[in-house]
Amino acid sequence: MSKIFIIGLPRTGTTSISVALLDYGFKVAHTAYTKRTFELADVISDAPCFCDYRELDKLFPRSKFVYLDRSLEKWGPSMQMLLNKMLPELKPKTGYLNPVLKRSFNTTFALTGAADPLNIDHLATCYQQHQQEVLDYFSTRDNFINIDISANNALKKVLGFLNIESTQSREFPHLNRGKQVDSWKELKHPNKVNSLSAGIDHKRFFDYAKFG
Repeated sequence: MSKIFIIGLPRTGTTSISVALLDYGFKVAHTAYTKRTFELADVISDAPCFCDYRELDKLFPRSKFVYLDRSLEKWGPSMQMLLNKMLPELKPKTGYLNPVLKRSFNTTFALTGAADPLNIDHLATCYQQHQQEVLDYFSTRDNFINIDISANNALKKVLGFLNIESTQSREFPHLNRGKQVDSWKELKHPNKVNSLSAGIDHKRFFDYAKFG
């Protein structure tokens, strides 16, 4: 069962690309915390994809991966703003956020081990390390694209990568501007997939260990 995984870090446009692809017939989950969500969605973005792309590559052969790039000058302050809101609830033992989300953030941004997880240099290092690991992993693959969604014709390039013909000159919507972080939650669309969808395994996540 092949999927489309959006593996850019938070604040690189994961909401914008998720919303854009809804209108092309894809069932989209922005974050996915259960096995059932992965089964139902065609496109999954944000957590845990940016953290678990290697495991998902094994679980879903022939899938496509879209990495979202953004200049550090813009990404850094935006990420600081997001983490400033989320940090208390990302604590492994006491935070109320979903365990899959907490693990993804803590692994990628070294939140528990950093002296100051909001430090701009620390965040830049995390961004660059994640980017290099992604590029190294997919260096010989043709099921991967690296895109900055603010660039001209970015949507057309993504659609081409997904083998979708489009004569429209649309670009990606610019969502979650400034301090806004809930554009996806507020959106109503029949193709949206719930991040906590339940199936025969209830709301369990994958046990990666079972798949080697």
